Amino acid sequence: MQQTFQFNKRTSRDEILEDLFAAYFDARKNKRNTINALAFERNFEVKIFHLFDEIMTRSYKPKPGICFIVDKPVKREIFAADFRDRVIHHFIYNYIYPVFEKVLIWDTYSCRKGKGVHYGIKRANHFIRSCSQNYKKDCYILKLDIKSYFMSMRRDILYKIVEKELIARKEKIGFDLPLVLYLVKETIFNDPTVNCFIKGTRKDWEGLPPSKSLFNAKHCCGLPIGNLTSQLFGNTYLNDFDHFIKRNLKLKYYGRYVDDLIIINEDSNYLKKVIPEIRNYLKRELHLELHPNKIFLQHFSKGVKYLGVVIKPYRIYISNETKGNFYSFLNKHRREAGIILNTEEEKKHKFQSTVNSYLGIMSHFSTFRIRRKIIQSFLANQNSFCVSSEFLRIIKNQAKDTSH
Repeated sequence: MQQTFQFNKRTSRDEILEDLFAAYFDARKNKRNTINALAFERNFEVKIFHLFDEIMTRSYKPKPGICFIVDKPVKREIFAADFRDRVIHHFIYNYIYPVFEKVLIWDTYSCRKGKGVHYGIKRANHFIRSCSQNYKKDCYILKLDIKSYFMSMRRDILYKIVEKELIARKEKIGFDLPLVLYLVKETIFNDPTVNCFIKGTRKDWEGLPPSKSLFNAKHCCGLPIGNLTSQLFGNTYLNDFDHFIKRNLKLKYYGRYVDDLIIINEDSNYLKKVIPEIRNYLKRELHLELHPNKIFLQHFSKGVKYLGVVIKPYRIYISNETKGNFYSFLNKHRREAGIILNTEEEKKHKFQSTVNSYLGIMSHFSTFRIRRKIIQSFLANQNSFCVSSEFLRIIKNQAKDTSH
């Protein structure tokens, strides 16, 4: 989770420059082995000063990024921003995250300190237990999904939302508001499809629905998946909607992870009634559409699949889809790189991060035997990584690393 720090009226040139250097150090965390980050790191002080001059003279413009496809956990189109632009994303984030943290509802979980996937699962389970009075009374689960969320977000609406919230709190914020709004505007209205470098081939896009690609997005719509700011804006865009759910529809047990919505209520008829109200609000206010094929409503006793797990009375277990994605990921790397024994450093780091992400999710549940089986099957007889106790994560084995 991105760490943030509070600023106290940081508006002088020296303070802004200091904050830009802090954003650089944030941006290079877990990215130091990437080609883009290594290139920026050479003479980074000079590059930071140059970037500082650009933002202070209002001449900063985002550079073209890299576009590629990832297959797991689902097929997605990713735009990786140039590293200098990632610095700006962290610069923006460090300033505005504390502001929006105060206006978001408690139960939105993505990209928030102390929350995330596991917390969202924990809250959904708590909602079910509370609403059903510990499984003694009837209650029902409504799960909804917004169709092509990131590709459908209107940039003009998003900017107005961000601008409105920041200006409303201008007396309390401790940063140069006009400067930050300028950078927010440049980031939001930047079209990442222009002059981007395509990594891969056209074949990689086969099977990706047109509605899931920024190349097919409507004019002035869509945010790139992968940017830190996009994660924060993904929360912000639906903030008024979240308050509408809680305040107007009076739904106590409601949570959201990006565009995955879950609502628990004792009255199934009321849940059926609010679906068109939710649909109409999203269309009228935000130009979004509920996914017609992802409306799920049933009794709690039948369970619900949410954020990679299946929640049932008295137990939560990893979904077969999550386990299958983990196996597929490891199989792919075994076929392509001999379990990455001799791949370059960047790929090795990505492999480690992905494996540890899966293990981290699984560690919250009764999955010791599954973790042990997977790790022993796929990482036996190799020298690049060793395994922590309880099979909780893999660690780079410096002593036996043969990649150098």
